[in-house]
Amino acid sequence: MIFYFSSAGNSKWAAETVAAKTGDRLIYIPEAIDRGCYDYVLAPQERLGFIFPVHGWRPSIIVRRFVRRLVIKGYDPENTYSYMVVTAGDTIGRTVEIFRGDLRARGIALSSAFTLLMPESYLGLPGFNLDTTEKEQQKLAKAQKDLNEYIADILGRRRGVAITVKGPAPWFYSGIVGSIFLHKIITDRKFKVDPDLCIKCGKCAEICPVHDIDGGPGKAPVWKHNGLCLSCFSCYHHCPKNAISYGRASSGKGQYYFGHTFD
Repeated sequence: MIFYFSSAGNSKWAAETVAAKTGDRLIYIPEAIDRGCYDYVLAPQERLGFIFPVHGWRPSIIVRRFVRRLVIKGYDPENTYSYMVVTAGDTIGRTVEIFRGDLRARGIALSSAFTLLMPESYLGLPGFNLDTTEKEQQKLAKAQKDLNEYIADILGRRRGVAITVKGPAPWFYSGIVGSIFLHKIITDRKFKVDPDLCIKCGKCAEICPVHDIDGGPGKAPVWKHNGLCLSCFSCYHHCPKNAISYGRASSGKGQYYFGHTFD
């Protein structure tokens, strides 16, 4: 069983790749939340995986919200192999430690943790930019190699593996800076749409994992300001006309999501 969340497609690719090699079932966290599904039953010897991106040097908010209500029946601390794979553009701070604590609160012990460095997609602050095409391709090639190695560890149920890229002062970035991200920077109030570019296709509303956009075919998007926005930039990156902006922070920075080539 693999629970996953993805915004720019990096974690979706990782989750689908792991599932294809392991045969484990995939559960998309936003869909599970929409259905109110928080109780699950593990089959004997079934693995338990969590795959998601790092946001603000912490686990994605939506993943943490989900796990706080998660109930796993059939979990056996002696025999169940549980793991996490996090995707990030650079460093992850104390993401593993934070999520390990989240799982422990639900009675789940984390067996191993893996980090995949993937192309950057966060553009919400000055200095945060997409990778160059060359760097993007380098990251993708290495991620494929690394993920194959991680899958071998997962299939072999190797415990105690901790492949992390914490970066400098992880306590500072995951603690102080992460708190600022959570309370001040993660917001939908900076998202705007250019009416001259918007074709009212509804893609942004369709792709938003928390249904924070009032829109659809024939309607220009309007953000609801309901406090649920993840600042995941799914709406921004999936807009076919690059009509969405995030204040001046996203100006001229382009778009990215896994497997798509932009003109």
